[in-house]
Amino acid sequence: MAGPSDYSFLRLTRRTVLAVGLSVAAITCGGAVAVAKEKPLKVAAIYTVPVEQQWVSRIHQALKAAEARGDVTYTFSENVANTDYERVMREYAEGGMDLVVGEAFSVERAARKVASEYQDVAFLMGSSFGSVPPNFAVFDNWIHEPSYLTGMIAGKATKSNIIGMVGGYAIPEVNRLMNAFMEGALSVNPDVKFLVTFINSWYDPPKAKEAAFAMADKGADILYAERFGVSDAAKEKGILAIGNVIDTSGDYPGTILASALWHMEPTIDRVIDAVASDTFEAADYGQFSFMGYGGGSFVVDETLADPAALKAAKDKEQEIKDGLFRVNVNDAEPKSTL
Repeated sequence: MAGPSDYSFLRLTRRTVLAVGLSVAAITCGGAVAVAKEKPLKVAAIYTVPVEQQWVSRIHQALKAAEARGDVTYTFSENVANTDYERVMREYAEGGMDLVVGEAFSVERAARKVASEYQDVAFLMGSSFGSVPPNFAVFDNWIHEPSYLTGMIAGKATKSNIIGMVGGYAIPEVNRLMNAFMEGALSVNPDVKFLVTFINSWYDPPKAKEAAFAMADKGADILYAERFGVSDAAKEKGILAIGNVIDTSGDYPGTILASALWHMEPTIDRVIDAVASDTFEAADYGQFSFMGYGGGSFVVDETLADPAALKAAKDKEQEIKDGLFRVNVNDAEPKSTL
């Protein structure tokens, strides 16, 4: 199988041809013909949970925005069982899709197997592992930076010095966000303690809510809502919550203190442009979720936050964007400290 370096001449030649005004580049290399694609691209997405779920909703929103611009035609399947994932991938690949987007976390082997059999299709998959040439690219929601900032806000806001944290699974993608949040809180309040629970599900609001209730009963006055259901518990208990990935403050006024937000548009837009220009490579697109690329941000309810804490968090945000402060990436499973 050819590696990325094998295609460097092809990409250089194509760009040269385009520069002199040809609308389509057709360059023969080793018997294969590379042709730039015309928009709208045919894009499909495969989701194992509903599109309303936090993580998936960011991808769905970015693809809907690309569709609204006329860059893609977009179709998707949601609530796809792990046992059915390979079949759905094959159907989309054989259906003439230019790009297939999905989440390979629990179906890594199956997803990579399918991609290797359809090398004329670009695949962009959320994954804990690496990309595979020539067509299996990966991404992740690297929002550890805004997570750290929300931790700073929470660390100053807690009165009991106990923060409860409810996560889905203890995988690197979740662990690094929770660890960054904890570090941010401790940076402004070394006395804060944490209660940590994983519900071992990506979408089970009742179970997450039950776990959050137990933490509130143990004295937590702020709840880190990595999963849906936690903010409901905070609202019912009259305490505060920290949002993750999306801003749900409109649904929980007076409850959501701050949220670390993920913006998938920088990643999706780059991939679409690469596929359209036939410069797509198997690469790790995770960096485009960093704050410096506009892939992450944080929001704060200024009526609830301590003004000094808000200023400190905004100052730290600027340091991150200026490259003067780097948030640690800690993929280890976070543990309760109380």
